[in-house]
Amino acid sequence: MNELVTNPLFILIIISFNVVVSIWLENRTALRTIGAAILVIVITAVMANMGIIPSATLGSGVYNSIFSYIAPISIFYLLLGVSLRHLKNAGLPMLLSFGIGAAGTVGGVIISFTLFSDQLGENANAIAGMIAGTYIGGSINFNAVAIEYDMMKQGPLYASVTAVDNILTTVWMMITIAIPKLFSKLLPTKTTINTSTVSDNEFDTSSLNISSFALLIFIGLLTLLVANRIGEWIGIPSILILTTIALGLAQIRYFNKLAEAKILGLYLIYVFLAVIGAYCELGAMAGIGNLAFTVLGFLTIVVVVHGVLILAIGKLFKIDWNIIAVASQANIGGSSSALALAKSLKRNDLLLPAVLIGSLGNGIGTYIGFLLAELL
Repeated sequence: MNELVTNPLFILIIISFNVVVSIWLENRTALRTIGAAILVIVITAVMANMGIIPSATLGSGVYNSIFSYIAPISIFYLLLGVSLRHLKNAGLPMLLSFGIGAAGTVGGVIISFTLFSDQLGENANAIAGMIAGTYIGGSINFNAVAIEYDMMKQGPLYASVTAVDNILTTVWMMITIAIPKLFSKLLPTKTTINTSTVSDNEFDTSSLNISSFALLIFIGLLTLLVANRIGEWIGIPSILILTTIALGLAQIRYFNKLAEAKILGLYLIYVFLAVIGAYCELGAMAGIGNLAFTVLGFLTIVVVVHGVLILAIGKLFKIDWNIIAVASQANIGGSSSALALAKSLKRNDLLLPAVLIGSLGNGIGTYIGFLLAELL
């Protein structure tokens, strides 16, 4: 591959350019109905598949750094504007939606295992556990099950599951962004929580100053370091430590009202979404052959069953479509993706619930994944 394509600075330039273009298209063209969140995913996915920037298979230290540092620090900045009353108001509907989504994932895995276990052979149960784990709480659970069953040694099969998972996760992110806009018109439900939020284009920029930006960057980096160290020390996910610190600061009026935090958080979320797009690697499926279609069928059924169940029961209980979409994304993509979705929907009241149920998914997904792998 061309040396320029793998140059970290070049990759950052392309990602930054894609964010700029996506925001411009949202603000200045008819594509505003699609939104910058979907646009940055699609534009980056196209560039990755054209070979302009590295795809998921080739990987990049830039991508790893964004997942390790940018995603959690964006959560920190966005949570500074959250009041604890948001958790009280959104808690039960969000938890219910998350539980329904998890049940849909389990049901979909059982159906897919029944249909495809013969084609996947002795590794079918491990794949079932990996997919159950990742579609209940994110990729952490996927890798935990994969390591236990030595799936990394199953080269083509592991590669096909990883590639298809990346593609479907990206597609589902775009679907969940579209769900509230589409279903709110076709099948309106009672809004269960206060939707009065500040638009991303309506920040009070009159008070922006370099001192606040400098302080926020310092505090964000320090908090991430402290959260990682404490998490390693006491053995719990560092995102929970980071969330706790952010919420504590958010109850202080000075931090809660900082427009700089919202701007930093939103920009970094777009950068994170760009990397999600880069992981939508269509070429990886073509390189694997027929095995990819078997895996695609397995995973697609899981996602479809999950989606149909959470949408149907969500409608039955008249749950806000935004809550359903964020809860579903917490299942399929994890806490960072759920938070990114909540922000792209301009639902700041769902930021904290998104992170918390995403963390819940990380906690229980691995257990459910191992359980299904052993039982099936």
